[in-house]
Amino acid sequence: MKKNDLRKPIQKRAIEKRNQILECGFNLICEKGYHNIDCIDIAKASNVSTGTVYQYFKDKRDIFLQGLKNYSDSLLFPILEYENKKIKANGLKSFFKKLILNNVDVHTISKSAHEEIMSMRHSDKDVNKIFKDFEINATEVLVNILKSNNFDTKDIYEKCHIIIGWIDSLCHELAYHKHSNLNYNRMTDIVINAIINLII
Repeated sequence: MKKNDLRKPIQKRAIEKRNQILECGFNLICEKGYHNIDCIDIAKASNVSTGTVYQYFKDKRDIFLQGLKNYSDSLLFPILEYENKKIKANGLKSFFKKLILNNVDVHTISKSAHEEIMSMRHSDKDVNKIFKDFEINATEVLVNILKSNNFDTKDIYEKCHIIIGWIDSLCHELAYHKHSNLNYNRMTDIVINAIINLII
């Protein structure tokens, strides 16, 4: 089936079925590993026929990329919550602490899935593009939040891109790495203080 021949669900039941396949398929890939499953496994996990999977998706890669895009969109949710909120100058620390904690909460995939996806980011241009798009979108949102709160510092785009990288790295540390010899409360404070110093 060609991409243009894929079924575009309109009715509620068809939309739900497609979403079910997408969610089950992406979760299965995260659980078992991208190279360890196929569309037959996804069909079984989704309680549909293999033919039904191919009605909505080209292959498991299509499912994986769309699932990963949805997952990366969910990583944007914490920062989007602050788009229209006012931040006082003395409230920046609180803002970034909440943002970091909320960001850790949305890192819901397993450590092994995270590691495999990070590996694929370096070897697969489409996976890499999803992450680059996320970084650009998150940077743009943070710039808009800071500008709307009168923190329009020099080189704001570059600084916000650095901040997004720091937050992402810290969240990976808190959600997945969990080194026993590190004080993560102190690490969080250090990152937040570095962010504040960069902005002000």
